[in-house]
Amino acid sequence: MSSPPPEKPSLNDQVIDSALRPKTWADYVGQENIKENIKVILAAAKQRGGSPDHVLLYGNSGLGKTTLAQLIALEMGKKIRATSGPAIERAGDLAAILTNLQEGDVLFLDEIHRMHKSIEEYLYPAMEEYKLNLILGKGPMARTMELKLPRFTLVGATTRPGMLSSPLRNRFGATFQLNFYKPKDIEKIIERSAKLLGVSIEPDAIKVIATRSRFTPRVANRLLKRVRDFAEVKSTGIATREITEHALASLEVDEMGLEPGDIKILLALIEKFDGGPVGLQSLAAAALEEEDTILDMYEPYLMQLGFLERTPKGRVASKLAYDHLGIKYNRQNNLL
Repeated sequence: MSSPPPEKPSLNDQVIDSALRPKTWADYVGQENIKENIKVILAAAKQRGGSPDHVLLYGNSGLGKTTLAQLIALEMGKKIRATSGPAIERAGDLAAILTNLQEGDVLFLDEIHRMHKSIEEYLYPAMEEYKLNLILGKGPMARTMELKLPRFTLVGATTRPGMLSSPLRNRFGATFQLNFYKPKDIEKIIERSAKLLGVSIEPDAIKVIATRSRFTPRVANRLLKRVRDFAEVKSTGIATREITEHALASLEVDEMGLEPGDIKILLALIEKFDGGPVGLQSLAAAALEEEDTILDMYEPYLMQLGFLERTPKGRVASKLAYDHLGIKYNRQNNLL
């Protein structure tokens, strides 16, 4: 059976996560080029007295797509309405959302790649002409009703841009890819979050968390909260290097940020397929994981570390992966 899904955050955790989100551009660390481009788009829209172009953000989860959408709304002084692709099941759902927007509002559509293709057809005129064409009734009695919509800015977010249809992707005025963060930026984020949480943390402890945070702010904040818990329960309340390493060892996060799921994927690849190459479907079956989970959760970070390679014939474990796991490397294993 596959690994259990991540535990749903409690209401208290959700409140904390919301508090940790940057509320100003200055507090948003990293993604500098994207920030500057978006600020130019917003400034130009203000000068014209109109709404900014629709924006598509893509990248791995936890890199700040939702926060960027919120900052766009704050910068424009407008409200933001958030929903997700899977939540819009019928044209009526989309109509209800769009008709409740006010002039200049921001609509944040997360997981936009999971929106049903039939719904996309209704979204096209809404994005281009700010109108919604609904079909009422069926057969000979069917008629079309046109609803005029206020001008709004759609911010779409996705981890799988390749799953977006070309017509939808081409209707966005700007597309930005969020990349993994640099360790120094992650350290700044942890330092800021620690202050907001009231956590006393040593500089060495910040570096330890940053190293194991998978270059992702959301993971860094999650690990910081768990280190805080260990510091309060097992120590004096100060997050030292020692208590931090103890906490992360208890959470089974190793020195490279790998968690049990990552190790399981690599071991399945090495022990059951001699290091590859192997197809995604076979790897998922061997590791008892869903294909989408491997694609979205594990593979990007393993590739970033250089532990996993994608070739035309399938996935291959690199020598770095063997070395990290303490397994003897035989180059013949990876000959394609």
